[in-house]
Amino acid sequence: MSAEQPQFSLDDLDQRSRAIFREIVETYLSTGEPVGSRTVSRFDTVTVSPATIRNVMSDLENMGLLTSPHASAGRLPTQLGLRLFVDALLEVGDLTEADRRNITEQLAGRDKNIEDVLTQATTMLSGLSQCAGLVMTSTADAPLKHIEFLSTGPGQALVVIVTEAGSVENRVIEVPIGLPPSALHAASNFLNARLRGRTLSEAKTELDKEILKAKAELDFLSAKLVEDGLATWAGGGQAPLNSLIVRGRSNLLDDVEVAADLERVRMLFDDLETKKDVMQLMELAKTGDGVRIFIGSENKLFSLSGSSLIVSPYMDQQKKVIGVLGVIGPTRLNYARVIPLVDYTAKLVGKIIS
Repeated sequence: MSAEQPQFSLDDLDQRSRAIFREIVETYLSTGEPVGSRTVSRFDTVTVSPATIRNVMSDLENMGLLTSPHASAGRLPTQLGLRLFVDALLEVGDLTEADRRNITEQLAGRDKNIEDVLTQATTMLSGLSQCAGLVMTSTADAPLKHIEFLSTGPGQALVVIVTEAGSVENRVIEVPIGLPPSALHAASNFLNARLRGRTLSEAKTELDKEILKAKAELDFLSAKLVEDGLATWAGGGQAPLNSLIVRGRSNLLDDVEVAADLERVRMLFDDLETKKDVMQLMELAKTGDGVRIFIGSENKLFSLSGSSLIVSPYMDQQKKVIGVLGVIGPTRLNYARVIPLVDYTAKLVGKIIS
């Protein structure tokens, strides 16, 4: 949240204001429409007149928690209001046994490799939340099983990296002109003999030491290839190699009714296509345990689209973050439903991958 925005807690609201504020936000999340005083007065939790409700709504608007799209319309929660509601008033339920069984059967019911599990997870999250589901993985954080360098032409080689989780990544790197196939083979053997079970970042640290001793085992060109190859994969001023899976983006169109909304969704699609920005999801989720919620401009990646992002990291057996999954949808989404959905799916994906 921006430092310029005021901070509120429930202590700033009396019981009457809390009840009215809760009913307005919950009704808005359910209908997507501005909420008027007469609508609020029909709830059993509110026992004051519409005139009193209007006064309270005006006070909440002055605090920046509500806004009025038109002079004669009802009120909508602002981003600040949604944040207060999610942090202090939202009652998050638990998944039913049927939901848990359904998710488990979809993800673990068949013999799948890691890509199959992640793709199924995004599709399932999209369908159950009616939002866009996403899973982001970082190969740089995954333990290695096998690396191989293959010549693809003069001055180029293909690096094939297989993780212990079963994922496969390919990347073309530049190599010295005239490098013989034997040097590529030697580099592959050198890495596979030493680095199995380590992440790329761990491998880079270890190889910084190993390279100094490798002269007796590899000729100069092979050592140079290994050094440059690991710099390309795990550092060297570049971002770690990542992969992104997005499913169900058409679900974001379900609530679109006006041209302005269409334009906001179009900008969201543009954001989704920019993988460079989406990779920052890993850093967003790594800073805290469990589900994290970003509303509107709190999330700089999708702020222009007026969306909410709910993500959770999934971890390996050593409790190390190896990826992030979640959903992207309008700020008016079913937080109480989506939060436990994302949380359970992330934990299950971590168990399956481990």
